[in-house]
Amino acid sequence: MTTYDIDRYLNIRSAYGASFGPDGDRLSFLMNTTGVPQVWTLEGAREWPEQRTFYDERVTFASWSPERPELIFGMDEGGNERAQLFRLEAETGAITNLTATPDAKHRWGGWSHDGERFAFSSNRRDESVFDVYAQDRDAVGDDAELLYEGDGWLTPAGWSPDDSRMLVSQAYSNFDQDLSVLEVESGESTHLTPHEGDVRYQSASWSPDGEGIYLVTDDGADTLYLAYLDLETLELETVVDGDGRESDDSRRRRASPKSDGRWNVDGIALDDETGRFVYSRNVEGYTELTAGEFAGDDPTAFETFPEPDLPGGVSGGVSFGPDAEYVACSTTGDAVNTNVFVVDLETGEADQWTLAPTAGIPTETFRESELVHVESFDGLEVPGFLTLPEAADDAENGEEVPVVVDIHGGPESQRRPSFSSVKQYFLNHGYAYFEPNVRGSAGYGAEYASLDDVEKRMDSVADIEACVEWLADHPAIDPDGVVAKGGSYGGFMVLAAMTEYPDLWAAGIDVVGIANFVTFLENTGNWRRELREAEYGSLEDDREFLESISPINNVGKIDAPLFVLHGANDPRVPVGEAEQIAEKASEQGVPVGKLIFEDEGHGLSKLENRKEAYSEIVAFLEEHV
Repeated sequence: MTTYDIDRYLNIRSAYGASFGPDGDRLSFLMNTTGVPQVWTLEGAREWPEQRTFYDERVTFASWSPERPELIFGMDEGGNERAQLFRLEAETGAITNLTATPDAKHRWGGWSHDGERFAFSSNRRDESVFDVYAQDRDAVGDDAELLYEGDGWLTPAGWSPDDSRMLVSQAYSNFDQDLSVLEVESGESTHLTPHEGDVRYQSASWSPDGEGIYLVTDDGADTLYLAYLDLETLELETVVDGDGRESDDSRRRRASPKSDGRWNVDGIALDDETGRFVYSRNVEGYTELTAGEFAGDDPTAFETFPEPDLPGGVSGGVSFGPDAEYVACSTTGDAVNTNVFVVDLETGEADQWTLAPTAGIPTETFRESELVHVESFDGLEVPGFLTLPEAADDAENGEEVPVVVDIHGGPESQRRPSFSSVKQYFLNHGYAYFEPNVRGSAGYGAEYASLDDVEKRMDSVADIEACVEWLADHPAIDPDGVVAKGGSYGGFMVLAAMTEYPDLWAAGIDVVGIANFVTFLENTGNWRRELREAEYGSLEDDREFLESISPINNVGKIDAPLFVLHGANDPRVPVGEAEQIAEKASEQGVPVGKLIFEDEGHGLSKLENRKEAYSEIVAFLEEHV
């Protein structure tokens, strides 16, 4: 078997974030050919693309004007997440900084249908809250119009078909949101979704007649379903069922994600001129796309088109072409690096438009995962994706391989069977790779996601112990070669697993992780604190508990070598988390590797930094594992 070094794998490219130009003759997308995602355009399937931005910083999105040959893109500086919005004129290449307020965050809210204005939310007025703004396409900086002063995390969710109103989403946590309609002219806001407890109202889109809203929600259910909200009556009607609105007893039984065949409707993309749509269902991490068209007097009635014929297991990022005859979307899989495909809605036929290269590594060498379920300490079944290297094909002959247990962040996130160049590197070099979705993960219903809230936090760490014990019994896995790896909240899980179950690990890799919940909440961005306290517990009410579960206060139990990686500009998990755990672990005699990048934030976006980081991680594991 041919092996390739980590630099080669990190040069595998991804193309995603597609947007059609107003005439449908051009497609923009993001691709990381230069080392960080930049804007590219092309005029046909597999034609030679043209690079349109040339920055050292990552571009986070790009959206074409519906009327002019221009697009708006977002970009921050050094990973600080204070994104600014820029206009790119497609014909001349001229770029203008439209927001020009570098100390504030700007969250994209979409173009008006006439292309004259765009919406965004920003924390310019008060760092801890987001207000809603509209701005003329050719205005700059302070010329933005403040439409509504917020008292929390507000995001514009789309202009009405006549551009007189705007949908606005307010998030209290990842599992609790509200929707309002904002009158653009008067600034009057109407609350659409009064509710008690935690209810999600997400992926909202205007109906073509402007008289209702399509959205996904778990109002009265455990999993997300597609619904229609009548703006006059505020009645919610089911369009596509999620979990059948079972009784409380039934939902309790369904807290184990394997025990029922119904799954979240993740979101809907809707063309409000034609009523054509694409919605996605998340089936244990795999995407099922359904395309169709709303028609007739009944807003819940629709006709479906053939299922889109896409490779890989995960798809999303839908952008409609003119008259909604076709859509562009990104697709990926364990063995399929991310590319943009264009789907004919009426036939389901998909045509690959981008050709993100694989750095000369044959795609047939990429390994695919198997979905497995592990029984945890209390009988809960924890899903995960296990991928074995070629060397494990000889497991029946006694061949055992080390394994990387890669824990996702969030915690309200989900590991899905998508492409990872780092994962494929480890597989190519003889490691197995296991990606668990412990309790608290998204994708399996609100009940499952709540099983790690506040005082139940360490139950999710116990899930990791159960997964490692399961792996140790696998004939292909070397129980003495288990590596914990995770980023952000996943970094906390690495540190917590190493302090709670020190005998399980050969090494740990903590990437931008939380070491101390108290200092994390004290120092995270002001705009994030309330959202994070809703998940982890508050400094006012839960400080003692937060201290008790913080790995920094149990660091003396760490027995395995630890590598700590962080960005100095991280606004989410400040770099002090890495510095304190590395210092304390070193004082305990633990072999510690530490790498801090001055030009990165919450994760690594620059290719050269990723090469340096993973080269050191690989060398660290070669020494200790």
